Order: sequence, then structure tokens, then C-alpha cells
Amino acid sequence: MIRLINTFFYTGLLRPAPGTWGSLAALAVGWGIERYLGFWPLVVATLLVTALGFWTIGVELKDRPGDDPSEIVIDEVAGMWLALLFPAAGFWMRDMSMVWPGPVGAFLLFRLFDITKPWLVGRADRRHDARGVMLDDLWAGLFAGVCTLIAAALYHIVLV
Repeated sequence: MIRLINTFFYTGLLRPAPGTWGSLAALAVGWGIERYLGFWPLVVATLLVTALGFWTIGVELKDRPGDDPSEIVIDEVAGMWLALLFPAAGFWMRDMSMVWPGPVGAFLLFRLFDITKPWLVGRADRRHDARGVMLDDLWAGLFAGVCTLIAAALYHIVLV
């Protein structure tokens, strides 16, 4: 069960770039949650997957300090859903579901921050422990979400 969760239903076993596959699966599922269930269920799902990720990664890596296996993508799911909360909140305030390009922008920015690991993302990654595995993706999700809102604001100020 731990492996099923940590690989996000075995998405993390896809090659190449399991983190990107995990993020793409998270985008599809998260967007679906928001679209069909609403903004608040996405908030609850994000909180649950984050707590679950901290626990399951801790269990899997208990005897392997410093390890960060690429097939573990539950951290990407938590980070991606955190990034999605930002455009989802914007659309929720306008009483509508997320539409292009908000979720796609959040995905692209999340991958950018997760791969390049700037500032706090890199610091969390350098912890080399189970908490760091989760924290770097949560920081990447936070940065991606904020940048998605900034990009949307600039688009609406400049082009609309």
C-alpha cells in the first residue's frame, strides 16, 4: 500500500522523467477534483495528500536516510495540487471552474521550480531526509502558485 501511494498508483514507475509523469497525473486528477467536486474538495485533498505523503515517505525511507528515489512522486502530487490551489481560488472567487491556461501555467511553473530548485526549494532538497523530499515540492508548488497568479494579473493588465 505504501508503494502504491508513494508512486501515485504506479505513475512514478513511468520513464523517462517520473517526476514529470507524476506531476502530469496530479494535474489531471487535481483539475478533475476542482472541476467536478469544487474548490474546497481540492483544498481538502491537498491537505490530505500532503499529510499522507509526509507519513508514507517517512515509512518508506525510515531505513534509508538521504535517499530520494525517483519513483516516489506523492511529493509531486502534493506540490502540484498546492500550485493548483492558486488559480483554483481565483476562479472560485469568480464562481467558475478552472479553465486554460491557469492549470497548465501552474504545471509548467511547478516543473520549472521543481527541476531548477531555486532558493528554499533547493534548501529543502539539501536536507537529505524524508521531510526534505516533501518540502522541496511544497516550496516549488507555493512558488508556482504565486507566479501563476502574477502571470494572470500581468496578462489581464497588459492584454485585456
